[in-house]
Amino acid sequence: MRKRVAESKPQRGMLVSCGVENLRLHFGNRQQPDRALVTGVHRIVREASGLLGVGDNAQGALLAQFCMDRRGLWLQVAAGIRGVHVNGRPVQRMALVRAGDSIYLDGAEILVQASHQGLDAVPPADPADSDPRIVLRGVGGKHHGRAFTLSQPCLVGRAADAAIRIDDTDFAERHAQLERRGDRVLLRGLSSTAGSMVNGVMVRDALLAAGDQVAFGSQHRFLVEVPWQEASGEAAGLADDGGEEGAGSDAVPVNKPSMRRWPWLLLAALFLAAMLSALLLFGAG
Repeated sequence: MRKRVAESKPQRGMLVSCGVENLRLHFGNRQQPDRALVTGVHRIVREASGLLGVGDNAQGALLAQFCMDRRGLWLQVAAGIRGVHVNGRPVQRMALVRAGDSIYLDGAEILVQASHQGLDAVPPADPADSDPRIVLRGVGGKHHGRAFTLSQPCLVGRAADAAIRIDDTDFAERHAQLERRGDRVLLRGLSSTAGSMVNGVMVRDALLAAGDQVAFGSQHRFLVEVPWQEASGEAAGLADDGGEEGAGSDAVPVNKPSMRRWPWLLLAALFLAAMLSALLLFGAG
């Protein structure tokens, strides 16, 4: 299957997410070529030249590392390194990142991107597509924490009647519109001068799936939430949405204790209690 690569200008064609399993790092100012992420650890160092180096063969001071496992993609900041941000929020130790996140590290921007494949046809609109549980949830910018239902077409822009209003003089009055298409969300660009970022890739139109991230401008970020298609397992519970803008992001993977241990712990506690009772009884005699 042929994959599209990121482009610097909005793409005229329609895009559809193929999931976030095909992640890559895109380096601002082209410091490094795009790097595909596979399971394992990917080191980021500051080389003697002052540029960022990636991988085990890179030589220099360790700044951070990306760890890819079954739960998702983790950013781990090296001890003593400050000034690391994910979507404008400072990270001191560790954070779970997703496709579309922007990471500021050592004066450079790194985008986490996901691959897309072309789409030949858009599913037709269905009047029955009115489930209020499919929402666009703000994860950055003015609308952080808010949920926008998509039972009706949702206008994004500077216009007074926009459902997602972005009060920025550089933003178009009618920038884009989002509409339900079954379990997907159709993003249509309405502005002729600007596109939107979908999973870190600049596009004009896109067909979004559960978990896709769309950004309008540099700050206004939203996730598509489809409850019956959300990520399962530990990754879903450990995802760090950051609370308020500018708050710390110290999500640390925690292994929950197995329920099988509880009977043994209870027996050990009962045994210790019996021993203490015996000591007190015989000691008193």
